[in-house]
Amino acid sequence: MRISTVTMFEQSTASMNRQQSDLMRVSQQIATGRRVVNPSDDPQAASRAIGVDQAKAVTEQFSDSRVSARNSLSQTENIINSVSDAITSAKGLLIQASSDTLTSENRESIASELKGVYETLIGQANSTDGNGRYLFGGYKDNTPPFVKSADGSVEYRGDTNTREQRVDSTRLIPVADNGVTIFQSVPSGAGYVAEAKKEDGTLNQGNVTFRGPQTLDVNDADYGSDYRVSFDGTAADPTYQVQRFDNETDTWVDNDTDGAALSSGNWTDDISEEGSLSLEFGGLSISLEGTPAPDDEILVAKSGGDVRGADLFRTMEEAIRVLENPADNATKKADQRNTLNTAMRDLDNSLDNVLTVRASAGARLNELDVIDSVSSNRMLNYDQTLSDLVDLDYTEAISEYSLRQVGMQAAQKAFVDIKGLSLFNYM
Repeated sequence: MRISTVTMFEQSTASMNRQQSDLMRVSQQIATGRRVVNPSDDPQAASRAIGVDQAKAVTEQFSDSRVSARNSLSQTENIINSVSDAITSAKGLLIQASSDTLTSENRESIASELKGVYETLIGQANSTDGNGRYLFGGYKDNTPPFVKSADGSVEYRGDTNTREQRVDSTRLIPVADNGVTIFQSVPSGAGYVAEAKKEDGTLNQGNVTFRGPQTLDVNDADYGSDYRVSFDGTAADPTYQVQRFDNETDTWVDNDTDGAALSSGNWTDDISEEGSLSLEFGGLSISLEGTPAPDDEILVAKSGGDVRGADLFRTMEEAIRVLENPADNATKKADQRNTLNTAMRDLDNSLDNVLTVRASAGARLNELDVIDSVSSNRMLNYDQTLSDLVDLDYTEAISEYSLRQVGMQAAQKAFVDIKGLSLFNYM
């Protein structure tokens, strides 16, 4: 077989090019620190690496989302802590105002201080986050959630939804509670509150005051129902009637759920020598003193229920009202005493509710820490998987680099030797 000079040249050149290509590939791997520089180096590993990179990017996005969620929850917790301090301060002022030794001027001074607490609460309820969004307006976060109406009362203008944010692939976490949850709610275990006011919102005209209500039996079949003590008859000969609110008919009825008649009678005949009337119904008891006027009412309702909803601002407004107006007659004195008693119970329930919401926010912050820890471990696993797929083993690569250098030098030496061959060397 005849081998031409051209054939030997082409084969030698191809061998050198192949050796040079292999040497450059290993050199590029060492320079980049990656075993898979191009997808063609290892298509399967390159494909898996793309999937792992995408998973890492998603995990990093959730990590950024948790930073935002943590900022909102931290702000919420700080504001709620301030709200609880304000409620505690208001409760202390009401206790001080309840003293019989104070004058009307003293109570006006307390009312002024209470107004400051009230305005502070409104400001806290309308707090914004770092992006100018109102924290407690639900998803309606572009306008203040609490505004004063024409009559001076505070109304909630936000929605009742809770803003949520996805902080992990399987976790959607609330990042800010709405204003109703914080300022117009009570905890599930809140008890009964009495209020001396007519159903249409007007004040009683008599001077009946109440003590209680006290819980006697939570297992009573009618415990949980709402009640009222209504007065009728004449001013000289008043009568009283205990009624239960029937949720099915949405009316007040004179019997319990078993059909038995609730307490009723003549006020003058039934009042004790001490001047009080003790009533028991639905597992509750309440003591009444004074002289009622026709159409007066004493409401005994579950706090935060359908009959008597909870509202921290309304409580503050009522307390300020009775402290600003001098109690210069028996009716106003009774109104002042009853309103302060009701307000203190409402403040206790509001404080319990605010502390419950704060505990919930703290629990969500702790959950974010746990998710962060899990996410960090996940990122370490992704990094390890990527390293196994595409990173370079330098010891192996350097050995291969040395081998490729030797191969390149051998190919070059062979080319030089073959190129110098000639028949004339043997003639």
